[in-house]
Amino acid sequence: MTVRIGLIGAGGMGRAHVERIEQELAGGRIVAVADLNLDGAKAVAEPLGATAYATGAELIADPQVDAVLIATFGKVHAPDVLAAVEAGKYVLCEKPLTTTPEDALRIMEAEEKVGKKLVTVGFMRRFDPGYNEMRATLQGGDLGYATLLHCRHRNPTVPEGYTTRNMIDDTAIHEIDICRYLLGEEIVKVRVDTPRATSHRFEHLQDPLVLVATTESGVLIDDEVNVNIHFGYSIECELVMEQGTVRLGDQNHTITRDAAGERHAVCGSHIDRFHDAFNQEVQQWIRAVERDEHTGSTSWDGYAATCVVDAALASLEDGGREVEVAMIEKPAFYA
Repeated sequence: MTVRIGLIGAGGMGRAHVERIEQELAGGRIVAVADLNLDGAKAVAEPLGATAYATGAELIADPQVDAVLIATFGKVHAPDVLAAVEAGKYVLCEKPLTTTPEDALRIMEAEEKVGKKLVTVGFMRRFDPGYNEMRATLQGGDLGYATLLHCRHRNPTVPEGYTTRNMIDDTAIHEIDICRYLLGEEIVKVRVDTPRATSHRFEHLQDPLVLVATTESGVLIDDEVNVNIHFGYSIECELVMEQGTVRLGDQNHTITRDAAGERHAVCGSHIDRFHDAFNQEVQQWIRAVERDEHTGSTSWDGYAATCVVDAALASLEDGGREVEVAMIEKPAFYA
């Protein structure tokens, strides 16, 4: 079976997914592309012999589309995710699932009404070998339980339209989810600290930020979000346990040694750093759709991450006070 995929969002992330599905992965084919910029949709669709649409609703209604991949801006995800669920179609939605907890709750209610989990959220770090080795070490128990988790998310630059809010809802949300995944528990409290700002930022941007969070068992998480560091794209993580630590080795490239010293390359973007993780994520989704099964993160994971984002934004707006994360009890449907 070839899964006929409809792509909503013909921007950079959408085009990257087209390339991986058409050139690197098995079992899937892009049969439709939707974008508010219809010319942009046509530019992606026509070389593939796919149909171009101006709206996600039209694409979802197409009977030739088996499953939907959403790669638009976060604030417009909810209507298309809901439409896909109501149509009974599996959907892989890039993070964030939604930008409000209320929209995520509506998606969960729709899934429960349909009676099956259809939504996978694009938290691709769950497919990164380093993070999974770290998780396996913790679950093995030889080094005791977790006490601290140190995270660093460093981008070379961001565009002028990027906001301080985006540092949390578009950037730190990756750490929010991966910390939940690594530790196997929810984040219950969060605050956002504002260090001395870098001179490389746009004036409207508070950069860097440090998100400090506490989990149910008391593990303390700190996440440096630093989006104008210039030297490259660098993701770091260190898990501290009772009897040892595990550190993410995310820049393990060949090492050059010459008169200038010893050095190795640094990734330039998330596309470089997480290429293999993206591929594994989408490949697993395609194979699960073939089997009529759900796989990967759920709408609950999208909801939980958005609730933490909400609390962090409240902390940022209120001078860095600690804010409790407000969440419903996890429904049995997602247990």
